[in-house]
Amino acid sequence: MNPMAQTSPGLEAWIRRFHDATDDGVRLVWLPHAGGSASFFHPFSASLAPHVSTFAVQYPGRQDRRREPCLESVPELADALFDVLKEWRDRPLALFGHSMGATLAFEVAVRMEERLGTPATALFVSGRRAPSHFRTELVHTQGDDALVAELAAQGGTDMKLLRDPEILDMVLPMVRSDYKAIETYRGGPDAVVSCPVTVLTGAGDSKVTAEEAAAWRRHSRGGFTLRTFPGGHFYLNDHRETIARIVRTTLAGLSR
Repeated sequence: MNPMAQTSPGLEAWIRRFHDATDDGVRLVWLPHAGGSASFFHPFSASLAPHVSTFAVQYPGRQDRRREPCLESVPELADALFDVLKEWRDRPLALFGHSMGATLAFEVAVRMEERLGTPATALFVSGRRAPSHFRTELVHTQGDDALVAELAAQGGTDMKLLRDPEILDMVLPMVRSDYKAIETYRGGPDAVVSCPVTVLTGAGDSKVTAEEAAAWRRHSRGGFTLRTFPGGHFYLNDHRETIARIVRTTLAGLSR
């Protein structure tokens, strides 16, 4: 039976499922970057189907949720998403987050343990420094030109979209809210999860140094794996099949 047929309105608003898969194993939830949407993970869902049940998060304020107000802090986003995902306690749950989504995935995993006593099965964090490492970043306080320049520099947005004034008018408020959320986040230096943590990073990512990526080790009492790939902040677009294989192998090993 399709699990989406039995979900609450909260799950229907927050979660997108792109491909059918076996429904007796781990649920894998993907969390996008600042300014991103659930559709970013459609290719990854295709690569994992039908072996892994994948679900992508749609944050408020974008695409089909564009009329909803954005949430402008990581704790707000984590609390709201936790309230949705706690409905899925019937099967193991793994989380994969990229950039802002990595931080958010970690905070959701922390809440699962603290409030439910149920650790995530696995946590995959991509393109983001550990919560114990902070940088002063103020892009969200700057003008639209600076925000567009930031998006262009990171390489995850089609340049044609960044040249379309109508599209920019529609998406920049959402992007600014996301940047405010992640740039004002202050992670707990001693916050930990019990599940295995797999860290994925691009060797040329200006947002994450090798030291900042390796620092995720201190935030897990479970296993720790660090994989570095050629590329920048959106390295994962060039290594989709390899990343899908890592995810599939990791989850299969944990289910034995």
